[in-house]
Amino acid sequence: MAIETAPLLGNRSTAERTTKGSGNGNGNGVEQQVKTVSVVKEFGYESKRLWKIAGPAIFTAICQYSLGALTQTFAGLVGELELAAVSVENSVIAGLAYGIMLGMGSALETLCGQAFGAGQPRMLGVYMQRSWVILLTTACVLVPLYVWSPPILELVGETTEISEAAGKFALWMLPQLFAYALNFPIQKFLQSQRKVLVIAVISAIVLVLHAVVSWLLILKLGWGLTGAAITLNTSWWLIVILQLLYIFITKSDGAWSGFSWLAFSDLWGFVKLSLASAVMLCLEFWYLMVLVVITGRLSNPLIPVDAISICMNIQGWDAMIAIGFNAAISVRVSNELGAGNSRAAKFAVLVVSVTSVCIGVIAMILVFTTRNEFPYLFTNSDAVATETTKLAFLLAITVLLNSLQPVLSGVAVGAGWQATVAYINIGCYYIVGLPLGILLGFTFAFGVEGIWSGMIGGICLQTIILIVVTSLTNWNTEAEQAESRVRKWGGSIIEQ
Repeated sequence: MAIETAPLLGNRSTAERTTKGSGNGNGNGVEQQVKTVSVVKEFGYESKRLWKIAGPAIFTAICQYSLGALTQTFAGLVGELELAAVSVENSVIAGLAYGIMLGMGSALETLCGQAFGAGQPRMLGVYMQRSWVILLTTACVLVPLYVWSPPILELVGETTEISEAAGKFALWMLPQLFAYALNFPIQKFLQSQRKVLVIAVISAIVLVLHAVVSWLLILKLGWGLTGAAITLNTSWWLIVILQLLYIFITKSDGAWSGFSWLAFSDLWGFVKLSLASAVMLCLEFWYLMVLVVITGRLSNPLIPVDAISICMNIQGWDAMIAIGFNAAISVRVSNELGAGNSRAAKFAVLVVSVTSVCIGVIAMILVFTTRNEFPYLFTNSDAVATETTKLAFLLAITVLLNSLQPVLSGVAVGAGWQATVAYINIGCYYIVGLPLGILLGFTFAFGVEGIWSGMIGGICLQTIILIVVTSLTNWNTEAEQAESRVRKWGGSIIEQ
């Protein structure tokens, strides 16, 4: 399979060589100008390639995130308790499961991406089936989390009223858990082949249906939380079914050749890589989720929990942009390393980092300038809206930081550094950021602002370390390791 690659930096054009050998006194200046033009062209070329993946991936992430966000918005229009119930279930219970499932499924980004780059598409279908086996088993293990969520939520500090309402809603959301188990491997399978537009179209169709049915059941018919659960479960399963139909009908250009017993071979090694991916991403995904839980331990927590939930909702929508770039750079890095193009992989990292930060600055400005208006999109309560406006400055900073951090995590997934980044996340988030937030929030009585400020410190530290690690990476070595990984994991499949 021919893999399209970006031109490598440093390859001089004919014009550059002619200029250098001309002997003209202005040769050095002209040569520098030619090099600059060449770099700009390279940047534009790579940016175009990235946007072909990132654009649909961002749209998909926004659509799928909006399923829960819209449900939360409609619940907020019903009442404060309903908003708190859906927010806590989405952020804590479903958020916990989502992080585990997304993390476990992210092992496919490394394996499928590098196999596709190496020209071995037949390996992808078996990898996806192995991931299904692992994630469905994980979903069964997580069922007790949903069943006993009320005492778990009370244990971490939520009030009895909020815990019981969120726990009831969580029990109704069990079907969504198993949809996650099938959905994430499917999406990594398709993303690694750059079939992101297919996922985007399916997600958009489901989102439109979800919005209409949610309004009908939750508000028009007055079904409240019951209607919210019905529509959210149905929407996630519809995404899974439509994606599977596409794969089974088209065979995904040879990447899907049917079900195979090879899905049950080499499971332990696959589990280890999946666990490393899960730990890395879960530590990131849960970090801001913990903010909602800790806020619940403040005195009179209902309004602060609602306010922080609204901020997390906005931050989550913005994070979908970074997650789109995360997917794009993961695909680009894994494909290029699998094909042995180390310099193209390195340049892709530079381009996506610059692009994502620019978007983060725009989002930060937008949040700050609309701080008095956006809270009313989620609540009719003036008290909740006022509290949310107070938090807008911290939200704006978080939005900026989270424009780059997920991109660097995508680089780690594409290169297979999950275990290393997991240790970095533990140190920055849970040894530095979280204790600092608790200290500022409770000991120094800064409340939710102090908790969030301390946790932002952890994000800053983690981002700085990842920038240093990425900058010092030997990409030639990474390409060699990718080739070794493809041989190790694909031997039995390639032989067939």
